[in-house]
Amino acid sequence: MIRLVMAAALAAAMAVPEPARASGQPIAPSPVDCAFQRMYNFDFAGSLSIIDAATQTDPQNPLLSSVRAGTYLFMELDRLKILEMRFFMNDDNMVDGSSRLVPDPAVRTRLFAALESARKLASARLAGSPGDEDALFALCMSAGIETDYTALVERRTWRSIKLAPIALEPARKLLARTPPFYDAYLNFGALEYIVGDLPFFIRWLVRYDGIEGNKRRGIEQLKLTARHGRYYGPFARVLLVVASLREKKTADAEQLLAGLVQDFPENQLFRKELAIVTDRARRARR
Repeated sequence: MIRLVMAAALAAAMAVPEPARASGQPIAPSPVDCAFQRMYNFDFAGSLSIIDAATQTDPQNPLLSSVRAGTYLFMELDRLKILEMRFFMNDDNMVDGSSRLVPDPAVRTRLFAALESARKLASARLAGSPGDEDALFALCMSAGIETDYTALVERRTWRSIKLAPIALEPARKLLARTPPFYDAYLNFGALEYIVGDLPFFIRWLVRYDGIEGNKRRGIEQLKLTARHGRYYGPFARVLLVVASLREKKTADAEQLLAGLVQDFPENQLFRKELAIVTDRARRARR
């Protein structure tokens, strides 16, 4: 699972679409919203700049540390070209020890330091307020980021499978809210789809509470995040592109990528992948 995972603060704030409250009314974008927007545009320096500034005024916010870790993850995924769709179309790339690329040790150190900070700050908040939304989501993010880094960058697939359930308990608490915290559906949807895509003899060995290995259910959960998620909506759309291509639904992948290009015009990878998928769809129609 990829975590999925993230200019100046004023410029970023001007570029961020206003998120909606549960009531449907827009709210002013927070530094976390702005950092995610920069990350999805692959402006990693801009995302980190926003997080650095926000941490000065809100040092106890666990979400800031988790988004920092997510930005480091995406930096590595981009540098190693893991985010290109062709990577996910080759199952051999997910075999333990298959990588010939070397992770950046300095980035790894910073990423895990940010994860440790996020978890400590989240645990402190939850000790006083067990239902704290930001703290629960920070734990979800942290677990997803570590799982993605372990699986995609270090290529330790079995280790990542063992880590995956850590994200499910805080995700369940977020989904039990009214209305549900839609970003948390990504944790379940991605795992549901991935387990469902495993060969039967492996799926039989991999058991997660509440995960059936139902690919269709996983896709529907990802669609909920894509439609309603405040932070993970674009990430869910990326995962849906991957699922569409693996299911040979090229037209769906093309439509999703076109939307991502429109929403994140600075992201050159989205443009490149859209051109590839559009060409593939054109050739299929001939």
